[in-house]
Amino acid sequence: GLSPATVNRRIGVLKSMMSLAVESGVIEKNPLTGMTQLKIDTNQKVRYLEVKEENRLRKALEERQDHQREARKSHNKWLISRRKESLPELSNRFTDHLYPITLIALNTGMRRGELFKLDWSNVNLQQRIITVEGQTAKSKKTRHIPMNDEAFHAFVTWRNQTESKGLVFSSPATGKKLDNISTAWNSLLNNANIKDFRFHDLRHNFASQLVMKGVDLLTIKELLGHSKLEMTLRYAHLAPE
Repeated sequence: GLSPATVNRRIGVLKSMMSLAVESGVIEKNPLTGMTQLKIDTNQKVRYLEVKEENRLRKALEERQDHQREARKSHNKWLISRRKESLPELSNRFTDHLYPITLIALNTGMRRGELFKLDWSNVNLQQRIITVEGQTAKSKKTRHIPMNDEAFHAFVTWRNQTESKGLVFSSPATGKKLDNISTAWNSLLNNANIKDFRFHDLRHNFASQLVMKGVDLLTIKELLGHSKLEMTLRYAHLAPE
């Protein structure tokens, strides 16, 4: 049930392990030598948001926050009625991490794992530059991403209502690195009536919007941190010229 791309990645890891075993004298030869990779479609359909879908997504984010604020008020009334200490009101711009992390993903094309590992030390608000360190990047290469106005304001607002050091987005339960937002994300998509759209597709949306606005593929390649131009060419059909 795995995709060909996943199979190829896993076999690549196994090949490397076997090669190391040969070098270490554990085995005589690599049994996977000569094994060819499965063919994959490098020009798969790119999923990005239509204008109406993006509008619904933004509206759903606002409605989610309104619901969270009302739920907190209702819960506090219940606590007070039982002479218990109430919780802080959700009066900040963002009620939790989902809204800002979505806005930043929309406007930077960063991977979910890169966002989860992002540290405030790599967010330069003065120069409006985000640094994705090689150790947290899929390509293992450091890259720098400029912030547009929406990403900048999202960072500033989030910093002002949270800690300005350490992880940008930490788990509200543990204070450590986030490891999953699937439940909140899927609920958001359901409320926005958006089908067949993963969080990772925000990255595709970022690249697609740039291509359709005339940004060249080499620039997009650097912004996304692709190791090969072939990976970026999947978006070329959006601007045939």
